[in-house]
Amino acid sequence: MPSTIDLVATLEAAGARGDAAAFAELAACHLRGDRIPRDLPAARRALRRAVAIGHVDAALLDVALTANGTGAPADWPAARALLAAAARGDPVAAEHAALIDALSLDAAGYPDAAIPLDVLSTDPFVAVARQAVSRAECLHLAGIANALLEPAVVVDPATGRAVPHPVRTSHNATIGPAQETLPVAAINRRLAALTGTALDAGEPLQVLRYAPGQQCRLHSDALPGVANQRRVTAIAYLNDGFEGGETDFPAIGLRVRPVAGDVLLFHSILPGGGADPRARHAGLPVTRGVKWVATRWIRGAPYDPWSPS
Repeated sequence: MPSTIDLVATLEAAGARGDAAAFAELAACHLRGDRIPRDLPAARRALRRAVAIGHVDAALLDVALTANGTGAPADWPAARALLAAAARGDPVAAEHAALIDALSLDAAGYPDAAIPLDVLSTDPFVAVARQAVSRAECLHLAGIANALLEPAVVVDPATGRAVPHPVRTSHNATIGPAQETLPVAAINRRLAALTGTALDAGEPLQVLRYAPGQQCRLHSDALPGVANQRRVTAIAYLNDGFEGGETDFPAIGLRVRPVAGDVLLFHSILPGGGADPRARHAGLPVTRGVKWVATRWIRGAPYDPWSPS
């Protein structure tokens, strides 16, 4: 295996000869930190050099990292400009741009008007934002996640590690900062606005698919023994037309029927900081069809997706 210096020098030299893929690979190495130390600003610089030579996938990744603030402060106007440039020669980028153009956003990518909430419970707080995500956005999220799906995991309270567990029998996909698109970044901003939380407090979006018989058994979204606790959950329902699959809060006698485009919001933590047992909930078994949701867990303080804890 080449040394760190040799690897970087080899990719730099190939890129300097016009090999856009070499700069894209260098960026990926800096992002992953598997063969060389993780260096997010260096990854951004390598991406820009790949884009300048004409690497299409690097252009879309550059858009995502510009929007979500990887390696530099988040810059929505710059991300939109980069996407517009990419869309002139790439049909995928053009599709993303069309999704963004259909939204009513402010200069920072947030909704330009408040989205009303249908409050279902005040204590614990549970509400639904009706039709907060468009059908096109729902399809976009499911499309990104489909290739990334794997058996879902939960956090082991003894080790803090993600492990398979019968509490959740679905398949899921993590849309991390390197998998985001600008439409995903817009959805994350919308969820922050709906919950009144900071964008950088959200964990990466998780898309889950439940086939018949699959479910998420009764649980709390609060994590054991962490300083930066999950305080708020936002669940976007990406489809309907299936049977079963309701979100059930048995302690307060509330059961929410998924409707495509609706976003369910609830608080998991008591004022003193402990888990609220009344916010324990279940995703009931799907009995016919397939259920898709996108979940964002929101912490009490900024959360670094590149160094999760």
